Amino acid sequence: MSAAAITAAALTAAEEEIEGVRLLLPAPYDLVWSTIVLLIIAIPFYKFALPRLQAVLDDRAERIEGGLAKAEAVQAEAAALREEYESELAAARTEAARVREEARAEGAQIVAEQRTRAQEEAARILDTAQRQIDAERQQAAVQLRADVGSLATDLASKIVGEALEDEVRRSRVVDRFLDELASAPAATSGKGS
Repeated sequence: MSAAAITAAALTAAEEEIEGVRLLLPAPYDLVWSTIVLLIIAIPFYKFALPRLQAVLDDRAERIEGGLAKAEAVQAEAAALREEYESELAAARTEAARVREEARAEGAQIVAEQRTRAQEEAARILDTAQRQIDAERQQAAVQLRADVGSLATDLASKIVGEALEDEVRRSRVVDRFLDELASAPAATSGKGS
């Protein structure tokens, strides 16, 4: 191979390198026309579409910020309502406890009053019954004296053989008989014990 062939090969390689760079960079006329078309599209976009898009984005940002502010306000209001509810609930529980204690105290007082009334009524009934028993005992004793007296008088008249028509004598005999009769069960019960 000769030097000429080597030189020719080097020139061919250099030309191919230039074409490779040209492949990456467009031709100058393409650059000019692409720039003009880009400006024709970019200027109306910048003048008309971009401000509207920016307004939409700003409006959306304001709505989001407003929504966040409303959410914070609602949360604050909810927290305040919750605190108020909890305080009212605590007050209601305190009131319920107070009412419950008052009811217990009142119930205890009513029970005590009813117990006192029942005891008084029982005492009154016992007193009335005792008086009635005493009156009936007295009446029975009087009736017994009269019956025993007439029986004793009749019996004594038959035994003695004389009539006990004298009222003082009859009364004395009946009283003595009843006294002996009353002391006889007491002596018998004393011996049995």
